[in-house]
Amino acid sequence: MTIMQKVYWFIATVGNLVALIAFNVAESSLATAFLLFSLVYTVVGFYDLKYSKHNLNRLYPVVAYLRYFLESYRVEIQQYFIANDTEERPFNREQRSLVYQRAKGVRDTIAFGTQRDLLEENYLSLWHSLSPKHVKDDVKRITIGGPDCTQPYEASYLNISAMSFGSLSSNAIEALNSGAKKAGCFHNTGEGSVSPYHLKHGGDIVWQIGSGLFGCRDENGRFNPNMFEQMAKKPQIKMIEIKLSQGAKPAHGGVLPKAKITPEIAEIRHISMDKDCISPAVNPECTTPVALLHFIQKLRALSGGKPVGFKLCIGNPAEFLSVCKAMLETGITPDFITVDGAEGGTGAAPVEFSNRLGMVCLEGIYFVHNALVGVGLRDKIKIIASGKTASSFDLLSKIAMGADLVNAARTMMFALGCIQSKSCNTNHCPTGIATQDPARSKAINVEDKSNRVYNFHRKTLDSFYELVGSLGLDDPADLAPHMVKRRTPYGLLMATGSLVEPLRPDALVEGLVSNKQWAHWWQCCSADQFYVEDFTVIKPEEIKLTPQAILEE
Repeated sequence: MTIMQKVYWFIATVGNLVALIAFNVAESSLATAFLLFSLVYTVVGFYDLKYSKHNLNRLYPVVAYLRYFLESYRVEIQQYFIANDTEERPFNREQRSLVYQRAKGVRDTIAFGTQRDLLEENYLSLWHSLSPKHVKDDVKRITIGGPDCTQPYEASYLNISAMSFGSLSSNAIEALNSGAKKAGCFHNTGEGSVSPYHLKHGGDIVWQIGSGLFGCRDENGRFNPNMFEQMAKKPQIKMIEIKLSQGAKPAHGGVLPKAKITPEIAEIRHISMDKDCISPAVNPECTTPVALLHFIQKLRALSGGKPVGFKLCIGNPAEFLSVCKAMLETGITPDFITVDGAEGGTGAAPVEFSNRLGMVCLEGIYFVHNALVGVGLRDKIKIIASGKTASSFDLLSKIAMGADLVNAARTMMFALGCIQSKSCNTNHCPTGIATQDPARSKAINVEDKSNRVYNFHRKTLDSFYELVGSLGLDDPADLAPHMVKRRTPYGLLMATGSLVEPLRPDALVEGLVSNKQWAHWWQCCSADQFYVEDFTVIKPEEIKLTPQAILEE
């Protein structure tokens, strides 16, 4: 027997006997409590030994429940009492505190030096200039709209990324949209369609059309052009985004648990309430690169010429080049491309998909930027980065790698009061943000939280412009990959992106590509299908950087 099994039998026999004698002799409240404890312990322990399905309960009767109790608060214990300021994931305490402080409008500086290891491998940093500048006011908006767009949109450098009503509560959506209105940025609806809460406060909207076609689908789940046109022509909707995949779960459809589907959500999405809402992995209107572009053209026409683009997490590089090849063949280009990072986001995802699929945001941006340069289309298409963005450096690094502007989701949730409890998929969010429980969601004060969103947006951009100026630049568009330095395994600093040769304009089209991988990807991709067999052997350039090779250079 285990020690706790022996303890159980001791309490069940000797303990109960002693407690009974004490109760009969003393008849005090303490003796009564002792007897009740021993009796309850005996009953619970007997059930654990004879009937429990759990090994722990059978081996450690009664006390096993203590483990379950502590385990249920493991995340909170780790977060509040154990982890230091820089080691938590996905956002550490330093990052969350920065967002909270900026959202509240309080001091966001640190004292006594950095807590980061500046010599850590892959640590990113910048080289400042002795001639800092101020960013010009007339370059603080980005115009989105290609040659076929008749209603271009002037966007902020930082915007609110895709989060659906259904995943988030109505009050959370209202606070985000009201904050977007005050901040002068756009608010992406997520694939759950446009709800009354997105429209209530007048903030600029990007309507995301996911694989479920929510908000513009017929009874059979197919695209309904009349429903789309009616919504898309609302003045508040500024752009349309087709979601092909997302960083949290690339190649996997979205899931809204049945427990979170209310009659209102069912009506907005045009779905049933009796089962989980599962989006297919493939958008039924975008099964090939050519079909995707024709769908973009169709949505642009139905919306009255508003900017239309698509969102994806980059996986097999050749498959994105298939889209580029289709652009050249059809002459149709999106107005923007949103590149999501494999770092994940607010959506719940299978562990394997979240941990193992896709390029991280900076890699994806750098690749997409170079691909568009290589086919001569970069000037027609804006790139929106969607990945972990807690600080102005996160914003700057994405733009330096090739993005034109950035979307943030989880940090906007922090601005609302999210505490990273990681319970978004349970409908039991402790802050009322990621839940449809009205008792929880009503705790969100829309006016107060919208001000926090506005503060975070404003202070992050202020810091971003100051950081750009510290490099001696007066326009964020002048940022380039080589300005972000990365610490190598040998302790040296290297320009980020320098290991992957950037493509020259039209290099892919004209066949002037010296990099064998780029040439191979371009040769094997097709405008007629996404799938390209991945048999490319990638040989990292870093393996050449031995200490001896560095000395020889």
